[in-house]
Amino acid sequence: MKVYLDNNATTMVDPEVFEAMKPFLTDNYGNPNSLHSFGSATHPALRKALDELYVGINAKDSDDIIVTSCATESNNWVIKGIYFDKIARGDKKRIITTAVEHPAITATCHFLKDLGVELTVLDVNDEGVITPQQLRDAMGDDVALVSVMYANNETGMIFPIKELAKIAHEYGVPFHTDAVQAVGKIKIDVQDLDVDFMSFSAHKFHGPKGVGALYIKDSQELSSLLHGGEHMGGRRSGTLDVAGIVGMATALTLANKYLEFENSHVKSLRDKLEDAILKIPEVTVVGKREHRVPNTILASIKGVEGEAMLWDLNQAGIAASTGSACASEALESNPIMEAIGVDKDLAHTALRLSLSRFTTDEEIEYAIDEINKAAKRLRAISSTYAYTPAGHISGL
Repeated sequence: MKVYLDNNATTMVDPEVFEAMKPFLTDNYGNPNSLHSFGSATHPALRKALDELYVGINAKDSDDIIVTSCATESNNWVIKGIYFDKIARGDKKRIITTAVEHPAITATCHFLKDLGVELTVLDVNDEGVITPQQLRDAMGDDVALVSVMYANNETGMIFPIKELAKIAHEYGVPFHTDAVQAVGKIKIDVQDLDVDFMSFSAHKFHGPKGVGALYIKDSQELSSLLHGGEHMGGRRSGTLDVAGIVGMATALTLANKYLEFENSHVKSLRDKLEDAILKIPEVTVVGKREHRVPNTILASIKGVEGEAMLWDLNQAGIAASTGSACASEALESNPIMEAIGVDKDLAHTALRLSLSRFTTDEEIEYAIDEINKAAKRLRAISSTYAYTPAGHISGL
């Protein structure tokens, strides 16, 4: 049996999404910016797709939703745009973020730190989130941007974005949230959240890879990241991927349609899997279920190296991960688990399991059986061979 439990890395394209995209890959393939009929033939579908994106996150007509290649581009755009607009001009000098952000945020912030930007990184509590009071204590007149993820890609923990944005605005500071792991799993209402910028990617909610978006409240100023054309109202240059935009809009519409299913059926399967894992001795699952998105488990199985567990599960046809796919080169220790205070000797035992609306009960039953077998086998090995400081088994 093949079981895919790495949906926080990417999801399968919903068949309905694929069907919606097909005409713009084969028949209506014209460049939307061309003046001939091949280009103009794509315009009705583009307008419809953009309208669906606005409805999908409850954006206003005065807001902008700019299509990008992915949330990594959107995140880079916000942070670097704020640098050019507020920091390089000498108005402000500091960015506030958290210790558990996606590498698209942390790497960009550290890149700007080398250019003189001051960076405040807020530590998370043992639940893996920051509190509004932490942000309030860190605020000041020198802050140019606050960027906090909506839901963590590894733990699934949901941050109090509405409250955090309100505090930033009390100081006149724009607020950005990387909502990649929230869109499609919980209801998104940008008007209620009152965020200034929000990033998301289609491939996290059963849309195609290579297309994402940046929401910009009230079409406010933000220096462009890409130059070279008048696409997207002159805000983001590059030929529009019509099929990708149609796919993202269709996927978002479907994701919202299935939100109740996500928060009932998918959550029940997640809880079933989690309950079974917790029956294994000396297992820790990060974060309370009610504070997580409904599909995610980050577990630590003492004495079982995460990489070894992945190997065993992969041999059994089960896809899982030790954490963020964008940081998978560094498999020795899970930085998120270290950030929330998990003993460093256990941080290499991370196992992330993430479901989708296509996950079946039969697949969960199979995964439970294989995880139990792998844990027993690997613990038997670890009782014979010692772990090195890096978390690898020595003596094999």
